[in-house]
Amino acid sequence: MSLSSILTAFTPAAQDLAGKIERINGKISDVVWGPPMLILLLGAGVYLSLLLGFFQVFRFGHWWKHTFAALFSDRKVTRQRDKKSISQFQALATALASTLGTGNIVGVATAITAGGPGAVFWMWVSAFFGMMTNFAEKILGIYFRYKNEKGEWTGGAMIYIERGLGQRWLALLFSFFCLIASFGIGNIAQVNGIAVSMESAFSVPPFATGMVLSLLVGLVITGGLKRIAALSERLVPFMSVVYIAAASAVIIANLRQVPAAFAEILEGAFSLKSAGGGIMGYAMSRAVRFGVARGIFSNEAGLGSSVIVHSASDVREPVEQGMWAIFEVFFDTIVICTLTALAILSTGSHRIQGLDGAQLPFYAFSSVLGAAGEYVVTGSIMLFAFMSVIGWSHFGAKSAEYMGGGKIAPLYRLFFTAAVFFGAVSNVRLVWELSDIFNGLMAVPNLIAVFALSGTIYKIVNNYRERIFKCRKIPPLLSYNDESVKAREKRSRLSEKRGPLR
Repeated sequence: MSLSSILTAFTPAAQDLAGKIERINGKISDVVWGPPMLILLLGAGVYLSLLLGFFQVFRFGHWWKHTFAALFSDRKVTRQRDKKSISQFQALATALASTLGTGNIVGVATAITAGGPGAVFWMWVSAFFGMMTNFAEKILGIYFRYKNEKGEWTGGAMIYIERGLGQRWLALLFSFFCLIASFGIGNIAQVNGIAVSMESAFSVPPFATGMVLSLLVGLVITGGLKRIAALSERLVPFMSVVYIAAASAVIIANLRQVPAAFAEILEGAFSLKSAGGGIMGYAMSRAVRFGVARGIFSNEAGLGSSVIVHSASDVREPVEQGMWAIFEVFFDTIVICTLTALAILSTGSHRIQGLDGAQLPFYAFSSVLGAAGEYVVTGSIMLFAFMSVIGWSHFGAKSAEYMGGGKIAPLYRLFFTAAVFFGAVSNVRLVWELSDIFNGLMAVPNLIAVFALSGTIYKIVNNYRERIFKCRKIPPLLSYNDESVKAREKRSRLSEKRGPLR
């Protein structure tokens, strides 16, 4: 019997097995990214907002002054004093490199298609509360980080899980989930999107795309975080400005339709109408589900991934880096995702029969900018996806390093670069779905730590408030490593018990 006949005989069985795997995977995904997980992620943001006095609202002017405004007035945020670290802005740019992806364009369109315009409102809600989850994560990242034998900062969710909770097994679990997710959602799935776009827009074969991308990714990530951050601080602002300008042009051209677009968003967010004779409130439930999910997928607040790069920042105050985390969610979801949504809704793309989610942004931009609009969307998707790959490579490398030591990182980068080529030439639907599961599972150990360490977060933020806003001369809470901090805290408590000196 020939090999081909053997393969032919096994084809039905193989197809049946593949179908079973996909069905099982789909059920697991529904659990991981189902209502309980979304409620947990959103609930964490609500809890931290209440705990920290809605810092994102009542201290808006303060965190804006120390983030975006500081880029034009304070040189310390764009340069580093320590050669082994990266600047505050480089940390932000590298984190945004991983979160700004196809989800900000195609993902928003898909959410509108599946959940209606009301999904946009719930995307805003998830971002509003997600700001404080992200804020808390980065505070813990800076507070619990430490320097390794090379003099480099080592931090991330796995570090504050181990040092804050004393649960190394839980930290290893987070690292494992992050490692697997880096190959899937952070590599193969993104590269496949680039390859498909290159083939459809410019007739470039996936094989060629895979070869070029493997070379580019390899050149960048072998230089470590310093090279990744240097590229991110240049490319992220460039691609963001181009996309914002193009989306704004589309919205301005349809300015009269913008009020109606906002009306659609608000009406859809709270619509209790039944869909096709279905259950009352079905439309609203879908708007909530897809809006919240899209917001979380986009900014990754609660997953703990970008803490790894923020922890390498050349900053002393945990709250200062936390404010960059607030801006990160604000820019990713409130700015970029909202511009995509308004461009689609103001042009009426979502009402055109026959257009699916992925086609909506192409139609919206080309309706105003012509062929240039399609090139902007295609180029933005490719650049956003490429930078996501670069950003996630660092997350995966640090996770591998935590699990197996520093010597394993070069081996990880080798496999990661090889996976880029595989992603370009393969059908990766199952890989995408599996990695999506591991991406969601990262939230479980991370949120356990965030909730358990919420008292520490409160103390750090309250200490900052007392020193900065009330001008009290008290010792700062900057680092878990600083034993003198603990001693001063003890003395402070003793003095409070004794009462003020007379």
